[in-house]
Amino acid sequence: MLKLNNTIEPHKGERILYSGSDLESAKRAMILIHGRGATAESILSLSNEFNLEDTIFVAPQARDFAWYPYRFIEARAKNEPGITSGLTLINSIIAALNESGIENNSISLLGFSQGACLTIDYALRYPKKYAGVFVLSGGLIGDVINPNDYKGDLENTPIFFGCSNIDFHIPEVRVNESAEITKSLNADVTVKIYENMGHTINEDEIEIINSILLK
Repeated sequence: MLKLNNTIEPHKGERILYSGSDLESAKRAMILIHGRGATAESILSLSNEFNLEDTIFVAPQARDFAWYPYRFIEARAKNEPGITSGLTLINSIIAALNESGIENNSISLLGFSQGACLTIDYALRYPKKYAGVFVLSGGLIGDVINPNDYKGDLENTPIFFGCSNIDFHIPEVRVNESAEITKSLNADVTVKIYENMGHTINEDEIEIINSILLK
């Protein structure tokens, strides 16, 4: 449906799934980024939880079900070219949505796990006013996070971080560190750490996302 330009390997040419409104009638969009070992179908099913009208939901598929090969707290170089390919793909989707008449402030981004890491990394490397950014069990990518690597203005974009305090994959300290850097780029940041939750998405997170998007 979307015509994408400037995508690069390894995720170039992978399928993109859609639900909700068609592109011609949509007034806003949500891009959903799946986690490691998951599919575009699995993350797209989450769109049924959001009370959004006139919205097109867009879910790209990663090559071999992973956006990058190693843990997100490894050195970035170890996870290339997957990271850059994923960021470029998100950027191409947003550019195509812009071309269809949907502006950035009507586009939200949501990711879970590995997809959440890619989502917040994208938002801070391409800072602008979005409808919302939802980081479900994720944080900024890299073994060491340098705040000086992130510049620009998120223009009070609402950004939500939700994660468990015992998530083996996502250290709580990285979630909080990522949130602080995000605040420094003029975002409206909310962080919710859930006691003893598994590596999953819970109903409270869905309610928070709906409350942000329906304001």
